[in-house]
Parts: sequence; structure tokens; C-alpha cells
Amino acid sequence: MMRFVDFLYGFPFIIFVILMQVYFKALSRRGGGGIAQMLVDLDKSMGGMLFIFIAIGLINWIGMARIARGQTLAVKEKEFIEAARALGASNRRILIRHVLPNILGPCIVAETLAIPGYIFLEAFLSFIGLGVNPPTPSWGLMISDAFRALTVYPHQVFVPSLALTLTTLAFNFLGDGLRDAFDPRLRGE
Repeated sequence: MMRFVDFLYGFPFIIFVILMQVYFKALSRRGGGGIAQMLVDLDKSMGGMLFIFIAIGLINWIGMARIARGQTLAVKEKEFIEAARALGASNRRILIRHVLPNILGPCIVAETLAIPGYIFLEAFLSFIGLGVNPPTPSWGLMISDAFRALTVYPHQVFVPSLALTLTTLAFNFLGDGLRDAFDPRLRGE
């Protein structure tokens, strides 16, 4: 499984997401029947967000898989796992009671720190016209519209850009706070 993850890690992420969005936009225009049409209808009802979620989700699990595997390999060598085995705990019990709670904190922190990247990616896709459908509000669409009128109304780029920046900064601070809260080495300080 990790060799497959390593293989996927070699693909340029942004190009893959752009290609997926182009494919989904073409699928939306073409129509069709069955499950594809159901997905297109659901995407239209969500304002174009479903296909963005799918495109980002198809590739972003790779980083989390590597983090979870690394944390699991580190935790499974700890003394308390050996003690649980010596007491006769089953593999399922060890996994649920000992391994999962110990890897959950770093995984939550890593994903929280990745959220600003997802927000910027959605804004970028909307900026270049591959994101949400136009009536759906998006900072990327707002910046794109303001960018076209930059020479006449330069202040219109400021508000959505500032909102995008402050939101991503807030998620970075949240991730840092969660890291501090979950890191047992910092609890004594």
C-alpha cells in the first residue's frame, strides 16, 4: 500500500487537481445518464463544490496516510504496547485502546495545518475558472472579478484577499494551538 502511496506522491498534485476539475466540468456540460448524471445534478445543487471535494480528496489522503503510518510504526514499538500484548490483549483491543488514541493527535494537527492549503487551492481553482459555479460565493471568484477591474477599482481586490489571508492564518494558529495541546512534551512547561 505504501509503495502505491509513494507512486502517487510523485505526481504533480496541482496538475492532477486541475485535470480532474477539467474532466468534471466537461462531464457537467456533456450530461449523460445514470450515476454520472446524479453526481452532476448533486454538484449543481451544491454550487460546484462536490467535484472540488472529490478532486482534492482523491489526492490529499496521501500525506495523511504517510503520517498515520509513521505514527503507527512509532507507537507499536512502545513499551505499553508490549505490556498490553504480555497481558493477553487482542490485536483489535491494542489497536483501538492504545494505537489509535496515540496517533489521533498528530493526525488531527497535521490535517488542521493542511486546511489553509485546501482553502487556497479552492480559491486558486475558482480564480482560474475551474472552481465553484459563479453564483456560489468564493474568494477566488471575488478576487478574479476584482482583478479584471484592477486598474479602475484597485481597492476591490483588498477585501476578499484580506478575508482569504485572515482565514488561512486563523487555521494555521488553530493548528499550532492543537499541536501545543496534543504534544505531551509541552504539557510540563
